[in-house]
Amino acid sequence: MKYYKDNREYIAALEKNNDLVRIKEEIDWDMEAGAIVRKVCEDKAPSPVMENIKDYPGHRYFGAPIATYPRLATVLGLDPNSSIPEIADEYLKRTKGNPPAPKILDKSEAPCKENIITGNDVDLLKLPAPMVHEGDGGRYLGTWHFIVAKDPDNGDVNWGMYRTMVYDSKTMVGPVLPFSDMGKMLHGKCAPRGKTLPFAMVIGPDPISAIASCAPSSIPEPELAGLMMGESVELVKCETCDLEVPAHAEIIIEGEILPDFQLDEAPFGEYTGYRTSPREPRTVYRVNCITYRNDPITTISNMGVPTDEGQLLRSFSLGLELEKLLRSQGIPITGVFMPPESTHHMMVVGVKPIYSNIAAQIAQLAFGSKLGPWFHQVVVVDDSIDIYNYAEVFHAFTTRCHPKDGIHVWDGVGTPLNPFATKFERTWSKGPKVLFDCTFPVDWDKNDLPRLVSFKTIYPQDIQEKVLARWADWGFNRK
Repeated sequence: MKYYKDNREYIAALEKNNDLVRIKEEIDWDMEAGAIVRKVCEDKAPSPVMENIKDYPGHRYFGAPIATYPRLATVLGLDPNSSIPEIADEYLKRTKGNPPAPKILDKSEAPCKENIITGNDVDLLKLPAPMVHEGDGGRYLGTWHFIVAKDPDNGDVNWGMYRTMVYDSKTMVGPVLPFSDMGKMLHGKCAPRGKTLPFAMVIGPDPISAIASCAPSSIPEPELAGLMMGESVELVKCETCDLEVPAHAEIIIEGEILPDFQLDEAPFGEYTGYRTSPREPRTVYRVNCITYRNDPITTISNMGVPTDEGQLLRSFSLGLELEKLLRSQGIPITGVFMPPESTHHMMVVGVKPIYSNIAAQIAQLAFGSKLGPWFHQVVVVDDSIDIYNYAEVFHAFTTRCHPKDGIHVWDGVGTPLNPFATKFERTWSKGPKVLFDCTFPVDWDKNDLPRLVSFKTIYPQDIQEKVLARWADWGFNRK
């Protein structure tokens, strides 16, 4: 399997694909860099590498690392023009089998240990944390990164993306939701005992490890990364805590999460495309150590109107994990797709409707899963609809979903980042869920079923083939 050991190899690959722009003139960390990355995301333009950051000589920015499907295809060793189903097939192929245990490198072999800062010399303000959006509550080092934590009871390791705002030279702050994996460790185990939770923040991980950190898989993230690489992921032990981090990452920040003290954080422009979080007391990270590579690269994802890394990768991996769940229950689905433009809030499912209320069964399984808090809309279509085709799905939604009988609403768990949520719902992580059943009832007589009028459904196969065979010669783009 092909993979890139670090962002430097990956940047070279993007440059070879004409999917990278190097900016050599000075760029201001105060909103200018963020504006560049936001424009890149909205235009699906090449990733920028900013090589001259104001006030931070020797540091670089790498923006929008995996904000498009062509970039995701590149990470997985595919042609950047691969289709979404082809990318999904490669992802599923790479996540099957027995995951290899991580390989622990000696400190001398780990590039992330080229510079080690501890004690009084630790200073977060020497890192080029960008002011990502106008109106943000502060400068955020954590936009494309992950945080490593270990369960204090069973030793399970979690890699997860939790936003982090720089508060002062040795302090960061950000939300840790109670239903997240690290939230269960902090709020469910450490806080009741008055104990801190050691953490390590990984900035600029290799692209496979970054994908693993935001994939909602049941496989532990270090093993998942190795499975996707086809060999053990290379880790190295931290300097000040009992954790391991990817050895080829750009910057590592070590410390402890405090269980009984909070500081104000936010607002921040989030993955929903809105700034919804008020400035409130949130979880505090106390920093003890910083290690980094020579000429370090700080990765930036600029969350906002879709799509960026968070929306694309969470939608992609969340949809595939839900597909695995439904198939494991024997549901005759044809596939699951979460459009990234829905900010992973809408799940589109294709199914062979062989019995009544199959759409309700699908929605109940999905909303009742561990992944349920992160989305609130399920659209179920029959197997005649291409779930990756926006036009077909939207047409089915507006013509096959009965306005009364086809819509079902439940109460459930939700994220406080939902823009539509009331203050009460955000405070208590409540979230309504809705199913849009866009399948025709199975008890209808087949002669009464409306006939779809389209090129692929209303004409005989030989006529379709005859037209398509000459389509390009006639001067049309054959798609």
